[in-house]
Amino acid sequence: MENKGSDEVEKLKTKFLSVWHNVKYSWALKSKTSFSRNSPVLLLGKCYHFKAEDDDSPTEACYEPSDEDCVMGNVENFRKDFASRLWLTYREEFTPLPGSTLTSDCGWGCMLRAGQMMLAQALVLHFLGRDWTWSGALALQPLDTETWTTTAAKRLVASLEASLQGSPGPSDHGSPPVLQNQASGSAEEADEHLKEMYHRTLVSWFGDSPSAQLGLHRLVRLGLTMGKQAGDWYGPAVVAHILKKAVEEAMDPGLAGITAYVSQDCTVYSADVIDSHRAPGAGQASPEGSDAPPSPHNDQSVSASTLPDSRAVIILIPVRLGGEKTNPDYFNFAKSILSLEYCIGIIGGKPKQACYFVGFQDDSLIYMDPHYCQSFVDVSTSDFPLQSYHCPSPKKMPFSKMDPSCTIGFYSRSAQDYERIRQELSKVLQPSAKEKYPAFTFVQGHCRDYDLSAGLTPEKREWPFIRDPRRTVTTAGDFVLL
Repeated sequence: MENKGSDEVEKLKTKFLSVWHNVKYSWALKSKTSFSRNSPVLLLGKCYHFKAEDDDSPTEACYEPSDEDCVMGNVENFRKDFASRLWLTYREEFTPLPGSTLTSDCGWGCMLRAGQMMLAQALVLHFLGRDWTWSGALALQPLDTETWTTTAAKRLVASLEASLQGSPGPSDHGSPPVLQNQASGSAEEADEHLKEMYHRTLVSWFGDSPSAQLGLHRLVRLGLTMGKQAGDWYGPAVVAHILKKAVEEAMDPGLAGITAYVSQDCTVYSADVIDSHRAPGAGQASPEGSDAPPSPHNDQSVSASTLPDSRAVIILIPVRLGGEKTNPDYFNFAKSILSLEYCIGIIGGKPKQACYFVGFQDDSLIYMDPHYCQSFVDVSTSDFPLQSYHCPSPKKMPFSKMDPSCTIGFYSRSAQDYERIRQELSKVLQPSAKEKYPAFTFVQGHCRDYDLSAGLTPEKREWPFIRDPRRTVTTAGDFVLL
């Protein structure tokens, strides 16, 4: 009886804590973000101008984009592009996480969620391409704090009443989206249907269940092997290594054509990346072994690799852009990185408050905020609602508030593509008069050739500016803390 009573107390504590987090983290999307009409907006390599075509007021030039990427006076295109990015936030009421009794990641899982968003963008590039947008993006309703807080309070009352009556509480999974009837004769409609299948399958890989290939449960389980537990703080470097393992160990055949690489000591070893491109797909398994919905396959899929012996590589580079604060000399570097279409964003944020950076305007970063508590969605159903996986409200933050510890991501489709990326990034990384040292560097050869940090623990990898004192080979791009 005593154990039963303590269990009930723990359940009540969990419910009160869940609602408190829901109230605490619902403020994040309350205020509207203002954008200047006289400055370009960069979003993961796409440039948008909000100045109307007939407006004669002066407008600044884009930050090194190609002319074809500039969209003059079309705010709707930016809104649709932003809202089409996958949004992974705090969730609650899911199956307890591995090694714990936690059924929510509110208050601690923001960096994992930011990492999921960056990984999701890589998969969007891989399967759908950068120009893809979700047809329902502009139909998303703004999230209102009062409405969601009131809903949270009602759900608390319902949960408590259900606990007292011994019955399960209501699940607030949302209503399924209304599917529009489509004629099957149009090739364009068939293509859109295929893309929607990819979209839905991609979202399902990030579901909050133990079977989800890239879900929170899988990431937490992998974190246990690195000394991290559910409820701990995960830094951007540790998350990079967790994401790498998750992609490598994914059993869904749809993910066999992509892998991940994490730089060592702020250095990208080109031979290791090329090997990753050429190696056979990791996690090969029969379709029967996959619990996630089958990945749609088509010989003319938008982003499938054309070479059977080649696979795409997600390049993750943990860096530190300063000491206690981000060095202002790196602001232009961050802008240059976010101006590249093969950049999949930056995970970082404020100290102990992670977010996913996807663009900028002037001296402010544009980001997606995971600090919003939503209910569990069962992605195993064929018609699960997609609305909660897309954010209608971008947020901005001054570059000066950015935490210096972050992980930068890139998507490389092939070995040839990597060579182009390496050459372009090498130009971006050229030290300027102010910026004396690059944030990271490219080196020919393998990591093992340099005898670097082979025995580093995950905790030491959290500090990418710590170099192995045994290193005998130096390069012009050695990272020095400014």
